[in-house]
Amino acid sequence: MAVLEREIIAPVPGAYNLENYDALRHTFSWEDAAKELSFTKTGKLNAAYETIDRHVDEGYGNKVALHYVNGDERRLLTFQAVKEKTDHYARVLKSHGVKKGDRVFVFLPKTPECYISILAIIKIGAIAGPLFEAFMEDAVKDRINDCKGTVLITDNEMVKRVPQKDIPSLHTILDVGEIENTTFDDKNDCDLVEWVDLDDGMLIHYTSGSTGKPKGVLHAHRVVTHHHASGKWVLDVKDEDVYWCTSHPGWVTGSVYGLFAPWLNRATIVIQGGRFKAENWYQLIHELQVTIWYSAPTAFRMLLSQGEVIKNFDLSSLRHVLSVGEPLNPEVIYWAWKQLGVRIHDTWWMTETGGHLIVNLPAETIKPGSMGRPFPGITVGILDEDGQELPRGSVGQLAVRTPWPGLMKEIWGSKDRFNAYFKYDGWYVSGDLAYQDEDDYVFFQSRDDDMINSAGERIGPFEVESKLIEHPAVAEAGVIGKPDPIRGEVVKAFITLRPGFSESKELLEEIRIFVRNNLAAHSAPREIEVLDELPKTVISGKILRRQLKELEINRTKSS
Repeated sequence: MAVLEREIIAPVPGAYNLENYDALRHTFSWEDAAKELSFTKTGKLNAAYETIDRHVDEGYGNKVALHYVNGDERRLLTFQAVKEKTDHYARVLKSHGVKKGDRVFVFLPKTPECYISILAIIKIGAIAGPLFEAFMEDAVKDRINDCKGTVLITDNEMVKRVPQKDIPSLHTILDVGEIENTTFDDKNDCDLVEWVDLDDGMLIHYTSGSTGKPKGVLHAHRVVTHHHASGKWVLDVKDEDVYWCTSHPGWVTGSVYGLFAPWLNRATIVIQGGRFKAENWYQLIHELQVTIWYSAPTAFRMLLSQGEVIKNFDLSSLRHVLSVGEPLNPEVIYWAWKQLGVRIHDTWWMTETGGHLIVNLPAETIKPGSMGRPFPGITVGILDEDGQELPRGSVGQLAVRTPWPGLMKEIWGSKDRFNAYFKYDGWYVSGDLAYQDEDDYVFFQSRDDDMINSAGERIGPFEVESKLIEHPAVAEAGVIGKPDPIRGEVVKAFITLRPGFSESKELLEEIRIFVRNNLAAHSAPREIEVLDELPKTVISGKILRRQLKELEINRTKSS
């Protein structure tokens, strides 16, 4: 058993894919890391081929690729079956004229068809744009319009939230049921896979900023090297593992570490539909004998709050648990150790980075409160305002030496927004503030902007503010993340009212529902406070979100 100390948790003895971190980091090269992928031998690259087809060609077609669980529904697909379905979807897309470089969006619940659609798009050289299943009309419209998406795969329920008349580039909507029922007389498999260059685009995820509309982060096929290596060493995937990532592919964690990284390493993955319920999650782990589990601090905190429920289930199959999305509270790590007998391994990365950058590896010591140490091949710097590295223990801007294969190719349509990440030569600047200790462990301190991180989901205050002021009662709005013990932060809105409107519980609830129905449920303010006036800068009149946040924090301290 591992030794639990006051400030560290030593690793559980065992056989891990990466046994000696210090040795590897001194000899590591991305070229060596790519050698297990077929494109380094054949010269032919396609991320979807590497993810699924490669395993079939290497003789693993009969291995279980996925378990799908949704209430009483159970489905199982082998790698051969996933390949065949991906091929079928690819034929349908090609029959509708989809070609290399086209942007094709996927708006589906967390089902096998969602994952298969993403892979089919990439297989034929198009760019896949997964959308979170809870998005409402404006969120869907803004994202497809930004990169002029031409085709959408959805179903007969979710299509009701697609404002087709407001998306001029969208000329084809494919219902997933109709795709399944499409038949072909001539199946020309040899033409399905589009072989591409390393820098050709494959996946676009939209991430919110503190100002402006959500930005389209485009990743290229070269990212598979990063996905494969981090899946092997951080997820520690082995052939016998059953792997469950709880995130929807509409978020980057759900695609990179719910689909690509585990399947690149030939894992059997779990896809779970439906809403969160502690009993259902525990039952799923027990029933499918899940061995590796990747989720968010919010989920772990919610499970912690359920208390004794955990004792009704046998969770002994779990051997490796990971967390992502926001800093992991030390108390959650100690809870997992006490209740599950396993450590939770925090990981740090961003949509823009394409994969893990700072990690807690299974064979290494954990310092609770730390995000871990740099992934092999990654160099971290803590920089001052002039871009100079600060000494160990100093808080500064968390930056990463460029390049690495997972790094985004571009921000769609905006060189300025892309270049803003690289204001110091040779560094990617994350927007986080952190410090690094003498043992190379990195400790997050805060965001360097106004981003809200609620339940592991990044929410841009500008997008929420923009929606709030569309309501006829709202004159101005300032949105912040209010600290919350379960979700990390919750969205709180400060508003002023237009003449003719008076504050009431009914009006505030109406405004909240307005945002929920027109943007997304996770973006709707959980609290709305009416002020006579919002704090602003004297010259530009910009709303001072930080002043609003200070007001909220001071109230909390004094209460």
